[in-house]
Amino acid sequence: MMDSLAFLAEQKIAQAMREKDFNSPKWKNKPLPLEDDRFVPDDLKMAYKILKNSGYLPPEIEERKEIQKLEDLIIKTEDEHERLKQMKKLNVLLMKVDANRSFSTNISNQQDYYRKVVEKITIHSKTAKKK
Repeated sequence: MMDSLAFLAEQKIAQAMREKDFNSPKWKNKPLPLEDDRFVPDDLKMAYKILKNSGYLPPEIEERKEIQKLEDLIIKTEDEHERLKQMKKLNVLLMKVDANRSFSTNISNQQDYYRKVVEKITIHSKTAKKK
Protein backbone atom coordinates (compact mmCIF):
# COMPACT_ATOMS: atom_id res chain seq x y z
CA MET A 1 0.00 0.00 0.00
CA MET A 2 2.74 2.44 0.94
CA ASP A 3 4.66 1.79 -2.26
CA SER A 4 1.67 2.68 -4.43
CA LEU A 5 1.08 5.81 -2.37
CA ALA A 6 4.72 6.83 -2.71
CA PHE A 7 4.56 6.14 -6.45
CA LEU A 8 1.46 8.35 -6.84
CA ALA A 9 3.09 11.09 -4.78
CA GLU A 10 6.21 10.98 -6.94
CA GLN A 11 4.09 11.23 -10.09
CA LYS A 12 2.22 14.25 -8.74
CA ILE A 13 5.47 15.95 -7.73
CA ALA A 14 7.02 15.31 -11.16
CA GLN A 15 3.91 16.68 -12.88
CA ALA A 16 3.95 19.77 -10.69
CA MET A 17 7.61 20.31 -11.47
CA ARG A 18 6.89 20.18 -15.20
CA GLU A 19 3.92 22.55 -15.00
CA LYS A 20 4.97 25.07 -12.37
CA ASP A 21 7.93 27.07 -11.22
CA PHE A 22 8.87 25.97 -7.70
CA ASN A 23 11.52 28.69 -7.58
CA SER A 24 8.96 31.49 -7.44
CA PRO A 25 10.23 34.39 -5.30
CA LYS A 26 6.81 34.46 -3.65
CA TRP A 27 7.53 31.22 -1.76
CA LYS A 28 11.31 30.95 -1.90
CA ASN A 29 12.82 30.58 1.59
CA LYS A 30 9.46 31.28 3.23
CA PRO A 31 7.26 28.93 5.25
CA LEU A 32 3.88 28.00 3.85
CA PRO A 33 1.06 29.99 5.40
CA LEU A 34 -0.77 28.18 8.18
CA GLU A 35 -4.52 27.97 8.00
CA ASP A 36 -6.51 29.17 10.98
CA ASP A 37 -8.63 26.13 11.74
CA ARG A 38 -8.67 26.35 15.53
CA PHE A 39 -12.46 26.67 15.56
CA VAL A 40 -12.97 23.53 13.48
CA PRO A 41 -13.48 20.37 15.56
CA ASP A 42 -10.60 17.93 15.24
CA ASP A 43 -12.76 15.24 13.67
CA LEU A 44 -13.90 17.65 10.91
CA LYS A 45 -10.58 19.30 10.01
CA MET A 46 -9.68 16.88 7.22
CA ALA A 47 -13.17 17.04 5.71
CA TYR A 48 -13.13 20.87 5.80
CA LYS A 49 -9.68 20.94 4.19
CA ILE A 50 -10.80 18.60 1.38
CA LEU A 51 -13.93 20.69 0.79
CA LYS A 52 -11.90 23.92 0.79
CA ASN A 53 -9.38 22.52 -1.67
CA SER A 54 -12.30 21.49 -3.90
CA GLY A 55 -13.68 25.02 -3.88
CA TYR A 56 -16.44 24.49 -1.34
CA LEU A 57 -16.61 26.29 1.98
CA PRO A 58 -18.91 25.69 4.94
CA PRO A 59 -21.85 28.12 5.10
CA GLU A 60 -20.49 29.81 8.22
CA ILE A 61 -17.23 30.63 6.42
CA GLU A 62 -19.13 32.01 3.43
CA GLU A 63 -21.22 34.14 5.80
CA ARG A 64 -18.07 35.40 7.53
CA LYS A 65 -16.64 36.41 4.13
CA GLU A 66 -19.87 38.23 3.29
CA ILE A 67 -19.75 40.06 6.64
CA GLN A 68 -16.18 41.17 5.93
CA LYS A 69 -17.14 42.40 2.44
CA LEU A 70 -20.05 44.40 3.87
CA GLU A 71 -17.84 45.94 6.58
CA ASP A 72 -15.28 46.95 3.94
CA LEU A 73 -18.01 48.39 1.72
CA ILE A 74 -19.46 50.38 4.62
CA ILE A 75 -16.08 51.89 5.39
CA LYS A 76 -15.43 52.85 1.75
CA THR A 77 -18.90 54.21 0.98
CA GLU A 78 -19.17 57.99 1.11
CA ASP A 79 -22.94 58.26 0.59
CA GLU A 80 -24.73 58.22 3.97
CA HIS A 81 -27.88 56.60 2.54
CA GLU A 82 -25.90 53.83 0.86
CA ARG A 83 -23.88 53.30 4.06
CA LEU A 84 -27.10 52.97 6.08
CA LYS A 85 -28.45 50.48 3.53
CA GLN A 86 -25.28 48.37 3.82
CA MET A 87 -25.38 48.57 7.63
CA LYS A 88 -28.94 47.19 7.55
CA LYS A 89 -27.77 44.33 5.32
CA LEU A 90 -24.92 43.68 7.75
CA ASN A 91 -27.31 43.60 10.70
CA VAL A 92 -29.61 41.13 8.91
CA LEU A 93 -26.65 38.90 8.08
CA LEU A 94 -25.44 39.03 11.69
CA MET A 95 -28.92 38.07 12.90
CA LYS A 96 -28.90 35.14 10.46
CA VAL A 97 -25.53 34.01 11.78
CA ASP A 98 -26.80 34.35 15.37
CA ALA A 99 -29.85 32.23 14.58
CA ASN A 100 -27.56 29.39 13.50
CA ARG A 101 -25.34 29.57 16.59
CA SER A 102 -25.78 28.53 20.16
CA PHE A 103 -24.38 31.87 21.36
CA SER A 104 -25.17 35.42 20.31
CA THR A 105 -22.87 37.72 18.39
CA ASN A 106 -25.54 40.33 17.75
CA ILE A 107 -23.84 43.67 17.30
CA SER A 108 -26.48 45.41 19.42
CA ASN A 109 -25.43 43.24 22.38
CA GLN A 110 -21.82 44.37 21.99
CA GLN A 111 -22.08 48.09 22.64
CA ASP A 112 -18.33 48.75 22.65
CA TYR A 113 -17.84 47.02 19.30
CA TYR A 114 -20.86 48.79 17.80
CA ARG A 115 -19.59 52.19 19.02
CA LYS A 116 -16.12 51.55 17.53
CA VAL A 117 -17.59 50.50 14.18
CA VAL A 118 -19.77 53.61 14.01
CA GLU A 119 -16.84 55.86 15.01
CA LYS A 120 -14.57 54.28 12.40
CA ILE A 121 -17.18 54.62 9.69
CA THR A 122 -17.94 58.22 10.62
CA ILE A 123 -14.27 59.22 10.86
CA HIS A 124 -13.40 57.51 7.55
CA SER A 125 -16.37 59.14 5.88
CA LYS A 126 -15.34 62.63 7.01
CA THR A 127 -11.72 62.17 5.90
CA ALA A 128 -12.78 60.77 2.52
CA LYS A 129 -14.98 63.81 1.84
CA LYS A 130 -12.13 66.24 2.60
CA LYS A 131 -9.95 64.73 -0.16
